[in-house]
Amino acid sequence: MKQIVKQVVRLFIGIFLYAVGIVLTINANLGLAPWDVFHQGMTKLISITMGEASIAVGIILVIFNSVLGERLGWGTLCNMLFIGLFIDLLMLNHIIPIVHGIILGVVMMFLGMVVIGVASYFYISAELGSGPRDGLMIALTKKTGKSVRFIRNAIELSALMVGYLLGGFVGIGTLIMAIVLGYIIQFTFKVFKFDVRRIRHRFIDQDFKDLKEKLAKRKLSNLDL
Repeated sequence: MKQIVKQVVRLFIGIFLYAVGIVLTINANLGLAPWDVFHQGMTKLISITMGEASIAVGIILVIFNSVLGERLGWGTLCNMLFIGLFIDLLMLNHIIPIVHGIILGVVMMFLGMVVIGVASYFYISAELGSGPRDGLMIALTKKTGKSVRFIRNAIELSALMVGYLLGGFVGIGTLIMAIVLGYIIQFTFKVFKFDVRRIRHRFIDQDFKDLKEKLAKRKLSNLDL
């Protein structure tokens, strides 16, 4: 139980920081990250908030990933729901200011990417499953046999193009984040001495299987008595 509590705490620290990082990059006002371009495009199409758009896309991706055979963790579902809720909490209450000007914008954007890097460490190291978007990348990589880099770039380029057509904000910050964010996350993992290859996620189906086995053993023990 103590281990589970530690995992859940790490997960929610990561999820909240991820939302903070996203809002920092949005309010830097230099252009949105590819997925956020898509989310903002959705807000203009159907009049919902950025957080609601993030949740809606997450739900669709979780269903699609399941169809593709990708296993889901409790962290996958929490990521799907709570990042969007935290984004709206931060944005609708104006907790993080919108900046104007290139210098302040660049500083805030890089701060946001660093926060996302730290958030990625916390939520991935919780070992409770990957987020919906990472899950899509993993599922398509398995199905197509293409490289992770190719699949990730293809997914983000597609999200960017559709989001732009829907009216999402594309700027110099979009290009910078598309190029730099991966390196910042990698650097953050090195700082924390975190090796993703050692991650062993807990999945929902396995938890139910373990629970079923424990209940069966308890039932047999009661019968023996």
